[in-house]
Amino acid sequence: MSTISLCMIVKNEEHTLDKCLSSLNGIPDEIIIVDTGSTDRTKEIAAKWTKHVYDFEWIDDFAAARNASFQYAAKQYIMWLDADDILKPEERDKLEKLKASLGEEIGAVSMKYEIPQDDSGIIMSHTTRLRLVKRDLGFQWHGIVHEDLAVDVPYRYLNSDIIVTHTKTRNVQGPASRRNLDIYERHLARGRELSISDMFHYARECNVHKQYDKAIHYYERCMDSPEVSLENKVFILHKLATCYVLANQPEKELELTLRALTMDIPYPAFSCRMGEHFLKKGHVEAAIFWYRTAYLQPLAERYAWSVVDNAYHTWLPHQQLALCYDVLGDSEQARFHRKQAEAYRSARQ
Repeated sequence: MSTISLCMIVKNEEHTLDKCLSSLNGIPDEIIIVDTGSTDRTKEIAAKWTKHVYDFEWIDDFAAARNASFQYAAKQYIMWLDADDILKPEERDKLEKLKASLGEEIGAVSMKYEIPQDDSGIIMSHTTRLRLVKRDLGFQWHGIVHEDLAVDVPYRYLNSDIIVTHTKTRNVQGPASRRNLDIYERHLARGRELSISDMFHYARECNVHKQYDKAIHYYERCMDSPEVSLENKVFILHKLATCYVLANQPEKELELTLRALTMDIPYPAFSCRMGEHFLKKGHVEAAIFWYRTAYLQPLAERYAWSVVDNAYHTWLPHQQLALCYDVLGDSEQARFHRKQAEAYRSARQ
C-alpha cells in the first residue's frame, strides 16, 4: 500500500480545520500543517491531529508557503488540501481504495474540485486539480495566488473520479474578500512582473471586484500567449464578454461570441449567448437550437482543467427553453424544461 503525507497551509482556520481533517481521518500516514500567522486556535487544533506543525513567515506568496509544506513531507505521495475543503464520506471511501491500489508507476492523481455558490449548496463551478503527487518527482508550486503544481520530468498521470468539495461559500450579498486582489496589487506596487498565469488569475479577481476595465486589460494580455490552452482561451473570451457587458459595452458580447465559435465546438456559455441573441430578435426557433446545444454539448470533461461554469449547461438553458416554448404555446415542452431547471437547482440542496 502507498503512503501519503497530507500537506496543508493554514491561517485562522479554527472553524474549518477540524472538519477538514476529520473528513480524511485514517487515510494520511502523516499530516503536515504549516501556519502562516494564525491568531486564533488554529495551531492548537492542528496539534491534536499531528506533531508536525510549523510556522512560515507570510511573504504574499501562496506557492512559497505550499512549497515549504512539501519540504517537510516524508511519505511516498503528497496530498494537499485547503482547510475549508472536505471529502464527503463516499469520496473518502474512494480515496481509501485508491491508496490501497495505487501503483508506483503513477506520478500524479487529479481530483475534481467543486465550488458551491452559497449556503444552498448549489455547485457554481468546478475544475480539476492535481491533488496527489509522488514526492520524489519534485513537484513545485508556481503562482503567487491560485497557484498550480508542475514538474519538469515526465510522469504517468491518473484522472480519478474523487471529488473534493470547497465548503466556504461566497457571500453573494456582501463584498467579496479583497485578500487575493490585494496580494496582486502589492506585488505590482513593488515593481514585480506577473506571469501569464498570474495575469489570468488577477483578471479574474478584478472581475469579481467589478474592476471591469482592468480585468479586460489583463484578460486580453493573456489571449495571445502560447502558454494559455485552447480551453482557457475560450473561457477567457467568456469572461471578457461578461466584463464588456458589465462595463456598458454590450456590442462586444456578440463579437466575442462569434469569435469563440470559430475556435472550438461551442462552450455552453456561448451557446446560451447565441440563444439570448436570437430570443431578443424574436427568432424563437433559432434560440431553441442554441439553448438545446448548450445543455446537450458534453463539455464537462473537455473543459475540466479550465473552469466549468455549471449554470450554462444545467439549469439556465432549460429555464430559457421553458420561456421559448411558452412563447410558442407549447405548454408540454415548457413544463418539461421548467422541471429540468428546477431539478438542477434543487439537486444540491
